[in-house]
Amino acid sequence: MKIYVAGIGPGSPEDITPAVLAAVKDSDVVVGYKYYFQFITPYLKPGTECVDTGMKKEKARAEQAFNLAESGKTVCVISSGDAGIYGMAPLIYEMKRERQSDVEIIPLPGISAFQKAAALLGAPMGHDFCVISMSDLMTPWSLIEKRIKSAAIGDFVTAVYNPKSSGRYWQLYRLKEIFLQERNPHTVVGYVRQAGREDQSVKITTLEDFDPEDVDMFTVVIIGNSQSYEWNGSFITPRGYYREQVDEGKNLGQSIMIKSFQTIRGELKNPNIPLWKLWPMLHAIHTTADFDMENLLWMDENATSILYDKVKNKEIKTIVTDVTMVSSGIRKGALERLGIDVCSYINDPRGAEMAASENITRAQAGIRLALEDYPDGKGVLFAFGNAPTALLELCELIRKGKCKPEGIVGAPVGFVHVEESKHAAKPFKDIPKILIEGRKGGSNLAATLVNSILTFDDAELLRPGRDV
Repeated sequence: MKIYVAGIGPGSPEDITPAVLAAVKDSDVVVGYKYYFQFITPYLKPGTECVDTGMKKEKARAEQAFNLAESGKTVCVISSGDAGIYGMAPLIYEMKRERQSDVEIIPLPGISAFQKAAALLGAPMGHDFCVISMSDLMTPWSLIEKRIKSAAIGDFVTAVYNPKSSGRYWQLYRLKEIFLQERNPHTVVGYVRQAGREDQSVKITTLEDFDPEDVDMFTVVIIGNSQSYEWNGSFITPRGYYREQVDEGKNLGQSIMIKSFQTIRGELKNPNIPLWKLWPMLHAIHTTADFDMENLLWMDENATSILYDKVKNKEIKTIVTDVTMVSSGIRKGALERLGIDVCSYINDPRGAEMAASENITRAQAGIRLALEDYPDGKGVLFAFGNAPTALLELCELIRKGKCKPEGIVGAPVGFVHVEESKHAAKPFKDIPKILIEGRKGGSNLAATLVNSILTFDDAELLRPGRDV
């Protein structure tokens, strides 16, 4: 007494395994949905009975298989794809337990629909993946949605079964909405209708362009991960064999920084950021571990490139910071290599006296003192990581025509006058600026933005940390 539980693959004869064909030949009775009999009929031995239990009659199918097997017949229960993946195998085992039956169960794997679809698309399942069924006949939608969110957040390549039916028209739209909340809109999406059958169709698109109306219940949808890409008509998810080497740095610190930048770049929501903006953004996220920097970094067009050219051409000779902590964070190796001085006037005794006599902050006084030493701001890049009053002071002096610095890095932090100080800097179109919008900022952030300017010649090869 035995029951083979066999997956016959997605629907083409060449995708049926030899083990399944042998089981079909060995069986006295084949039990299944009548549509699938056409795929195994040529392999049946004479006299084999085919028992159709109809669509959505899985439990009746299993009961019939046990009745036949317990009467002494060898039975083969067939499922499309793999019988263990949304197929009959789990039900057969549960019924064996319920009946306390002595029938031997022999599960035989088949090629699943997502595997066939993946092969037709290229190689989308090359890394960690999951498979989610959108059918809510056996699973409540609330649980399905939780699984969708987990897959999107976890960066799994995700195969979607039963994406739509006549009664389920909105769920695939909701899946797309959830994935767009967590994934880059340019994430590769492939879908295959009737994989391995006569009217097979294969399409590759992106998450933002994916149209759920182009999908039906005979379609398998595959959503790539953050590393997936389309190339020459193929959907590919790399395993990592060609991953860039991260041990090419001159020291361990640089190697770690290179690897960190590669990781950050892979997790950005927008992969198409121009290099002049990408380089300071990578520095900002690396320093803060805050991916909100992707939204908060504000720059004039080509600001990093323009400022680096000023450094290279010796137009920027000095960096003036609002506080000493910003000065401390600017890499000494880069300053020495480029012949640039850095200073802060926050602790200058003259500033304390000026602040007391004129009722201004010491940071404001520091800016005034800097412009006494560097008239008109010529040759100076100003960097702010703490004091919004200092940035406001510089903006007021620029507005009055008393100075025109070579550039501004503005990342003061806090709650009073912070946002206003950044808005005040934006109108000066002929002064290249890098700003962190909103309340966020800090000395470490201002310093790393300056470092991104000083090392912009490393950006093309994504090799940060030369001076670490």
